Amino acid sequence: MWNSWKRFAATAPARKRLLGEALLSLVLARVAMACMPFRRIAAWLGKPGIETPVSAPAEAIDVAKDIGWAVGVLARRVPWDSRCLAQALAATFMLRQRGLEGTVSIGGDKDASAQLTAHAWLRFGPFMVTGGPGYERFRIFTTFARRKS
Repeated sequence: MWNSWKRFAATAPARKRLLGEALLSLVLARVAMACMPFRRIAAWLGKPGIETPVSAPAEAIDVAKDIGWAVGVLARRVPWDSRCLAQALAATFMLRQRGLEGTVSIGGDKDASAQLTAHAWLRFGPFMVTGGPGYERFRIFTTFARRKS
């Protein structure tokens, strides 16, 4: 834990602010997931079946990468459940704060014991902001976005 604090203290102020925003966004995502029916969360995400373009300006992709980094770092360290859907919601909120739109995908697969496992991920342009590693194995059930490609 001491190493984490030392690393945080050495972090640039802009990155510290981004981490603070990611923490607040993860809190809001978790509260929304606990208190709201999914249909309301889905309505906030956008229209089902819609996707954003798979291309984006390089500077916007850099912003999305920074957001993905911040959300990913904090999701591993907060004391509550911040798995894939919470991360996708938090990062979507952060992107929208900057006038950027991504596509949240929700998919499923069967694990070794034939149990259905679900996964959510956020794509901005060609970049997987959250939930990227291993997303390919999941069959997409639906996507949510506010803009059509």
